[in-house]
Amino acid sequence: MVLLYVTCKNIREAEKISIHLLNKKLIACANIFPVKSMYLWKGKIAKSKECVMIAKTSNKNLKKAENEIKRMHSYDVPCILNINSGANKECLDWIKKEIG
Repeated sequence: MVLLYVTCKNIREAEKISIHLLNKKLIACANIFPVKSMYLWKGKIAKSKECVMIAKTSNKNLKKAENEIKRMHSYDVPCILNINSGANKECLDWIKKEIG
């Protein structure tokens, strides 16, 4: 299982991307959280309110999901972290059933 950690400009963008990925069966689930972000941008410290989308996918779907996120995302440099993860058997079975 792979977790995709993606920052988005707002909840609408995170939901739009999540629904698109779910419809294409590239992810099995997405969780969306509001966050306050602080980061370096063009040599200065920036602060903003964002949303984080954490999506559960498979290694098989990882590159396709990343490409779809990049295509839909509003940021010049979207943050798409992929985190290899384990899970309980029932969760892994569910993901495999839903997205292969």
